[in-house]
Amino acid sequence: MSDADHAAGEGAGASGTEDVQRLRAEVADLRRRLAERPVPRARPGPLRVRRTIAAALVALAGFGLVASVIGVWGARTTLDTDRWVATVAPLPQRPEINAAMAAYLTDQVFDRLDVRKRLAEALPPKAAFLADPVTGAVRDYMREQVQAFMATDRFAALWRQANEFAHAQIVATVKGESSTLTVHDDTVTLNLLPVINDVLVKVSNEMPTLFGRQLRLPALSSAEVPADLRERVQAALGVTLPADFGQITVYHDADLSGFQDAVLLCKRGLFLLVLGTLLCLGLAVWVSPGRRRTLLQFGVAVAIGEVVLAGVLREIRDRMLERVPQGVYREGASAAVHEVFRMLRERGDQMLWLGVAVAAVSYLVGPGRLPVLVRLSIVRGARSLVGRVRSTAADESLRTWTARHLDALRIGGAVVASLFAFLFPSWTALLVVLVIVAAYEAGVAVLARPATPDPRGDRTPARTESPTAGR
Repeated sequence: MSDADHAAGEGAGASGTEDVQRLRAEVADLRRRLAERPVPRARPGPLRVRRTIAAALVALAGFGLVASVIGVWGARTTLDTDRWVATVAPLPQRPEINAAMAAYLTDQVFDRLDVRKRLAEALPPKAAFLADPVTGAVRDYMREQVQAFMATDRFAALWRQANEFAHAQIVATVKGESSTLTVHDDTVTLNLLPVINDVLVKVSNEMPTLFGRQLRLPALSSAEVPADLRERVQAALGVTLPADFGQITVYHDADLSGFQDAVLLCKRGLFLLVLGTLLCLGLAVWVSPGRRRTLLQFGVAVAIGEVVLAGVLREIRDRMLERVPQGVYREGASAAVHEVFRMLRERGDQMLWLGVAVAAVSYLVGPGRLPVLVRLSIVRGARSLVGRVRSTAADESLRTWTARHLDALRIGGAVVASLFAFLFPSWTALLVVLVIVAAYEAGVAVLARPATPDPRGDRTPARTESPTAGR
């Protein structure tokens, strides 16, 4: 290399170094200017507006879902005669309700007959002090007879027919179509004279001396109430019965037409409520810039809505029970309300767990530290479980034992599942039991299968002998 070429190379190297230094200086200057530049404050933009709208819509959807479940239950139960009869038919089997109904029927008959006065008149003057204890004993005996009658198929048929007839007429009255149910002074009453009539027949057969003679009462075979039934019972007993004898007030209000309008509005509004709930949820997911967060908010709204509405319904129930006299009547009414609202409570529990599940899943699939840690823990636990299952399944003795007792294991699983389904009679429990049983049966079937031999396991390298072997 000549001296001229060497000098040119040194000049090019010096020029490149200067360019690098100049670029570094420019970068440092730009960074300084960027650091000194004030950070602009974030202004409300479309994203924030969309988040706000989505949050409002999803809150409405959550509360609307819970309200829709309550509305659908109410429409299908309280306004459907078949469902209502199926709901109230087993009520007399509850001890509290049985005791309350027996006390009511006994009081209706016992008080109208004025048994104490009759006993006091029948006893000699020196034994007049026995009127009270004898009256109490007779009342207890009569209540026992009433409870015994309530345990018969005849009473069950009367109770079912009376409820079917009365509920159909009440619904017709609410809709403004009934002309057969008693409506007087804005009061709707339910006539229990057919039940009292049969009770009187039974008690008369058991205690003829109580009435002084054998009662001649009509034998009723249907829920149709004869127009002169009260007069015939009155004539048979030999006493004057009030107009409300055997009557239970079903509804009392100063404005029956207003109640009818409210029921009609609820029926029409239920469809709009369900439709509005679906629209709010769909719009919330469509508008939201973060659908995962929106689903989380929806789950929280459903859970909160269920808790709030459960509290409101509990307050309404307590106020209803305050109108019932304390003692056996209030206990019976409380048991009846508890039984009637049982299905609604189950639906409420399902809504609560649904909201919690949606919120939990939406949170756990997020990018936070805790969700990531939980997911990693689940994956590690699943891998560890799979490894243990594989190692257990590889045990040939366990496979042989399972295959030998496969039928017994399957039957045992079905028996245990049936027992749990009987102890926890709800749709949620039944679904959980079905899932567990399906997993158990599948696991037992897989474990009982013989191990599949590895086709590569029998391949042993052929022994090759050296050509010089044996020489």
